[in-house]
This record gives sequence, C-alpha cells and structure tokens, in this order.
Amino acid sequence: MSLSVGEKAPNFTLVNQHGEEVSLADYAGKKAVVLVFYPLSFSGTCTGELCEIRDNLSLFESADVALFAVSVDSKFTQAKFAEDQGYSFDLLADFWPHGAVTALYDVFLEEKGHGTRGTFVINTEGTLVAKFITSPGEPRDLNSYKKALELL
Repeated sequence: MSLSVGEKAPNFTLVNQHGEEVSLADYAGKKAVVLVFYPLSFSGTCTGELCEIRDNLSLFESADVALFAVSVDSKFTQAKFAEDQGYSFDLLADFWPHGAVTALYDVFLEEKGHGTRGTFVINTEGTLVAKFITSPGEPRDLNSYKKALELL
C-alpha cells in the first residue's frame, strides 16, 4: 500500500550516524520533517544528491525543517560517509531489521535489498504534504525540494 499525500506519516525510530535514536514522533507539534531515502552510501548518484543538499542546506534551514537522509547502511557506514562528505545533517541507518522503515514508506526494492529514491515532506501535525520518488539511477531535482517545502 502506497503512502498518499494527506495521510499520517508512519512513525519510526532509527539511529543516526552518531548512534543516537531519532523518532518521527519527537518532532510532532514542533518541527516539520523531510525524509530523503536513498539507495546506498558512497555510490555515485547518492553522493552527488546528498552533496547538492549539503551545498544548498540553507533551503532547508530557512524552511525550519528537520532533514534526515535514510539508507539501509549501518550507522558506521553512515558516520564515515557523513565525515568524508561533510554532511551536517543526520544520516539515519535503516540497517536492522534490514530496510524496515524504507519498506514502511513503500520505497524498499526487495529484489535489490535497498531503497529507491523517495522524498517525504511531513508537516508539524505529522501529515505527509508532499512526496516524490525516482528510480535508483535517477537523481532528484533541487526544484522538487523547493516546491515541496513551499507546501509547509
């Protein structure tokens, strides 16, 4: 079942690259959240996409959102990836159970063992206000983020 705009976003708890737990419920009533699911750390397209976000972080900061990038990699891989690329936003590890949150958001590719590219913009009430999904090899456009953030 696909998650639709206007529905409540599924709650989750994952660890970030520092081993700290991050729960969607912690932001309810406080801050909008942008979830950026991506296939795998250190792959070319994923690195390029997250570097574009890093280089345009002011877009997310001015919208006052909590930004989280999510992949099925371990917290150790996420930590090294964030360090190597200078990411100041959290990278969440959907490592175990493998891809459970990615599957909850209906962007897990069972046959590949990782997620596709899916972005979910969630308002302070926990409602999905925008989503856009592309294939693993198709990077997302920065303008898609701009349009989605305008809906908050």
